[in-house]
Amino acid sequence: MKKNILRFVTLIVTLALFLSACGNQPTAVPTQEAVVSPDQVVAEGRLEPIHGANLFFQARGVVEEVLMKEGDAAKAGDVLVRLTNAGGAEAQVVIAQNAYDTLLRNESGDRAKYWEAYMEAQATRAKTEKKWDDLNVDDIEDTIDDRKATVEDRREDLKDAQEDFDKYKDLDEDNTKRKDAEDDLERAQEDLNEALRNLEKETRKRDEVRADYDDALAAEAEAKHQYEISLDGPNAEQLALAKANLDAAKDTLSNYVITAPFDGVVAEVNVKVGDQVTPETRAASVADFSQWIVETTDITELEVVKLSEGQPVSLVPDALPDLTLNGTISGISQAFTQQGGDILYVVRVTVKNPDPRLKWGMTVEATFQ
Repeated sequence: MKKNILRFVTLIVTLALFLSACGNQPTAVPTQEAVVSPDQVVAEGRLEPIHGANLFFQARGVVEEVLMKEGDAAKAGDVLVRLTNAGGAEAQVVIAQNAYDTLLRNESGDRAKYWEAYMEAQATRAKTEKKWDDLNVDDIEDTIDDRKATVEDRREDLKDAQEDFDKYKDLDEDNTKRKDAEDDLERAQEDLNEALRNLEKETRKRDEVRADYDDALAAEAEAKHQYEISLDGPNAEQLALAKANLDAAKDTLSNYVITAPFDGVVAEVNVKVGDQVTPETRAASVADFSQWIVETTDITELEVVKLSEGQPVSLVPDALPDLTLNGTISGISQAFTQQGGDILYVVRVTVKNPDPRLKWGMTVEATFQ
């Protein structure tokens, strides 16, 4: 590591000066490397894209198709490589997707029907409510009371006529008094029947309108209930099962295809058509090179306490020593690793002025101000 080399060079220079002084021999003073301020921290890091992934198959098989090559732009979900046994899994995904979509369409259609029925029930209720509100119930009930009184009068008339007839009912049918009493009884019965009909007619003026209104209220309440149930899905259980089947089919398919996990560039394709692959086979790499970061590899516990997020950093790639990049600390790990007795922490630095010559994995010297 560079900072270890620097310490070694400093030690050698000090020892040479000491030996020279002891021998009283004139010695030319060597040129030293730039001295690091005690307030600075120097570390090594690895250059990484903001997103990068090495992609592996999840099953054994034979590569049937390589759909992208190195340098191609890829969108999240794009298929990069597929195996020969992906066809059956793809068919299962199509079947499961169609089943799920059919249920969704039916559910939406049912919900629309319930909503339409609810709206119609509201309109009907409003009409019957208006009829009830427009009805002069007090006048009708006064008339009903009059009709009831008339009925009672006709009942009394019928009772009197019956008593008169009873006086002559044992006489000959052609007897004049018997016939007159019988005719009076029949008229009294007809008058009572007519009074009852008038009472029923007047009562219906009130009760039919009220019954229509009550029926409309009940129908509206039921329509509303059915619509509210439809909001949770009339086929909720079927939908859940269909969704589970679709997810399972997609999981199975993912064993046989490699897809881009995010938008980026195909950095490498490591297989070709006809290759035998296993779950250990790295098929491709995808990266998002729109932003570069540096992750340190040797920040110790004594150094990490001097750092904080937002702190400026100077970055010099080993392969491009004349290039100085600017960056800021964007993250400091809370976890640690132990290496050779040192406790190390990863510090993440965002590069502010990337250079087109930068490559994934380059070693970078980071100087934290």
